[in-house]
Amino acid sequence: MRWACILLTRLALDGVQRGRDDADAPLVLVSGHVPRRLIRAVNAQARALGLRPGMSLTAAQTLVTDFAVAEYDEQQISHWQHFLAAWAYRYSSHVSLDYPHALLLEVESSLGLFGPWPRFEQRLREDLTGLGFQHRIVLAPNPAAARALTNVHDGLAVMDSLALREHIQRLPIQRSGLDAQSVATLSRMGLKQLGQILRLPRDTLARRFPAEVLAHLDRLLGVLPVALGSYQPADEFAARIEFNFEVDSHQALLFPIRRLLLDLQAFLAGRDCSVQRFELTLEHRDHEPTCLPIGLLSAERDAQQLFEVTRSRLEQLQLPEPVLAVRLRASDLPAFTPKPVSLLEERPPPVQPWDQLRERLRARLGDEAIHGLVAVADHRPECAWRRDTEGAGMPPVQLGKRPGWLLAESEPLNELMPEILAGPERIESGWWDGADRRRDYYVVRTRDGRLAWVWQAVDGQGPWMLHGWFA
Repeated sequence: MRWACILLTRLALDGVQRGRDDADAPLVLVSGHVPRRLIRAVNAQARALGLRPGMSLTAAQTLVTDFAVAEYDEQQISHWQHFLAAWAYRYSSHVSLDYPHALLLEVESSLGLFGPWPRFEQRLREDLTGLGFQHRIVLAPNPAAARALTNVHDGLAVMDSLALREHIQRLPIQRSGLDAQSVATLSRMGLKQLGQILRLPRDTLARRFPAEVLAHLDRLLGVLPVALGSYQPADEFAARIEFNFEVDSHQALLFPIRRLLLDLQAFLAGRDCSVQRFELTLEHRDHEPTCLPIGLLSAERDAQQLFEVTRSRLEQLQLPEPVLAVRLRASDLPAFTPKPVSLLEERPPPVQPWDQLRERLRARLGDEAIHGLVAVADHRPECAWRRDTEGAGMPPVQLGKRPGWLLAESEPLNELMPEILAGPERIESGWWDGADRRRDYYVVRTRDGRLAWVWQAVDGQGPWMLHGWFA
């Protein structure tokens, strides 16, 4: 087996920064109680100002004042790790969260689908960069080795046990994953790399160190198997972005909403599903939350299309108060059905796909303004169709030839003996709802050459009645 380890090098910071539209502004994450609040993480802009992790917030504000401050939240770290596990689930059926700040993916069985490892790795990196998370990736024959090697490598791919042993031997003791006390003891003995430890007699190591040291070395070399838990994706998507200021315009809400929809797209891709209805909630300080339900005519998972529909709905909304947070929830997740594409299609695609145009018109003009026609299981021509705004209709009844233009009401045909081309087709139906129809329908040609659909009463009495025209 081959395992890929994705080490999320600054998960807490990326989780906060991706929700802010001022990505280039200096930002620090702090924890602790006032007045002893310590800086836990800084971005590159804050580091350029001289701010460092471990510095007190008071000392940092003495040096510099122009930087943003956010809370270092352990629960949010877990949230983002689970979010990325949902994203990674599209690439592997075995995703593990057993290591903090890291994802372990079994990729041996996925290479046949996503191509050789260099191409697969590039795809993972593009996705993670698009989602806004910095990372390091290493491929190794076992998960313990992959995790340890990400401490010192990025882009390393170890394909066999011989190469693995060479890389493990060069691994610094401080970065090997051993416990701190064992690392301190080994360092005092003058040992710097794992290769020096591996050359020592095992019985000597077993007497002087805890059993976990030898077990960890065996796991790194693949001698001892590693049992990892398997991530199970959630049944619904829920995410929330809280602002550190009040937002009172629709335009300022677009960036966080776009970010939420990109997260939704990654979640849907991981579960191989789509969404047709979801709910956007805007939270206020003193007013009840504003709920904005979003419905589409067909299931989608493209973030851009979801964003266009949501933006059109949001522009029609009157905000009762400034917004403090925005929340998105999607629980109706039908299976994803790719749109069929012809291999022989040579015509250039339209400027905007019809599905996107339909959803934009529906969002701007209202749900009832755009509709389709669907067949209904009824033989009576007047009742064989209905308006449809949900995109779901019943399968049509197998009927004879029907005209493209059906008149709203039948009217007398001004010809005594038209030329009959087909018929009669008898329709007797509707006795149960009071709209009984007992007619014989014919396809006829009029004297001016047009094709018409006409009927007479079943007893042959009465005039010819015109019901529709054929194109």
